[in-house]
Amino acid sequence: MGQGLSCRASDEHGLFRAVQIGDLDTVIALLERDPTLLHQSSVYDKLSALHIAAANGRIEVLSFLLDRSVHPDILSRHKQTPLMLAAMHGKISCVQKLLRAGANILMFDSVHGRTCLHYAAYYGHLECLQAILSAAHSSPVAESWGFARFVNVRDGSGATPLHLAARQRRADCVHILLDSGALVGAFSGGYGCPGSTPLHLAARGGSLGCVRELLSWGADRLQRDSAGRIPYTVALKHKHGACAALLNPASAEPLVWPSPLKFISELNSEAKVLLERALMEANREREKGILKGMACSLRSPLHSDEDAACINDDISEGSDTEMCCICFDHICTIEFRDCGHQMCAQCTLALCCHNKPNPNTASMTAPVCPFCRSSIAQLVVIKSMTEDEMDGDTNSSKIVRSRKSQTLCEGSSSFKSLSAMGSFGKMGARGSERIAADSGDWVDKP
Repeated sequence: MGQGLSCRASDEHGLFRAVQIGDLDTVIALLERDPTLLHQSSVYDKLSALHIAAANGRIEVLSFLLDRSVHPDILSRHKQTPLMLAAMHGKISCVQKLLRAGANILMFDSVHGRTCLHYAAYYGHLECLQAILSAAHSSPVAESWGFARFVNVRDGSGATPLHLAARQRRADCVHILLDSGALVGAFSGGYGCPGSTPLHLAARGGSLGCVRELLSWGADRLQRDSAGRIPYTVALKHKHGACAALLNPASAEPLVWPSPLKFISELNSEAKVLLERALMEANREREKGILKGMACSLRSPLHSDEDAACINDDISEGSDTEMCCICFDHICTIEFRDCGHQMCAQCTLALCCHNKPNPNTASMTAPVCPFCRSSIAQLVVIKSMTEDEMDGDTNSSKIVRSRKSQTLCEGSSSFKSLSAMGSFGKMGARGSERIAADSGDWVDKP
């Protein structure tokens, strides 16, 4: 009897060891000899073979175990699922496999009351975060909870995934969560400091990237936590000088992602990327003035030099690409539908941008074209013509010149005052206010 127990314990240890190192042949051999090992777990943490495979990224072993009818939501001692451990350790292939196998993304552990989304955000695993958010669109979550509620799900301390990502300096995850509908001004419970917003936690962690993202999505610099502190005070307390400079209420207001654009039907994804880049570029210009003389990097962690090159919109001599007739600094990259008029991303953003969003005065009216004053139904990226297309169209240059002349003519009468203002990157908050004053029928007033 004692010898049998000893042999069984040895087999269990051998199985867990084989799973950990990804030795599929040994796993198969042990389970063929004793199929009951499939349902055994470790002594203390109660981790199953599926947990161990998920945490170590052993996709072949994990697939084999799932094919043997192992339930994807088997629980450990702390009610953690294999999906939670895969998200915690950034094992994207295991996360995707478990999601396809029907793993429940709404399971909460008993340690912190967190879901797999919390773990992906906390540890900064962007691919895992995106995979879980994508699954939430098509899973029963969308029908039961709703996607927006899932993105803002709270853990046992009242922290949303956005709170955790901001506190842990995960700027990429902050961006994805905000873009997915995370509430930028949500208060935490007891996590960090009671009553903190994500901006308070980003200030505490000293992450310029997170602060930039939160401010560009409308985070309030004057919001106080339960201790009565604004984010600026939190950044000063933890000696994060650069963050404190951006959060100082006396510094220039940041430009924020324009809410009127959210009301444009079917916003083109490529156009959205261009507008977001223009927004970040404009705010970096603002930062240079605020952080002048400070020994800190102004480089955004979300955008590369290639992205910045797209913002500059430089054109070569002899190109048929139209210059923006508003700023005369950039080429036209955005086209308005249905009128077909064109502007650069910077000026398009300026039309819809505001400094202090006011939900009480939010207007559902779509913005209007500055040239013909017709409502803008959609924004799309201008597709540049290939050399073959340009050679095949003998009248292409005439069309470009004709359209440009028409735009100049229309712009001179209805929107010519903007041409003297320079590029949007140089406008800053003052330029945005001036544009808002000219388009007061649809822009949120401060």
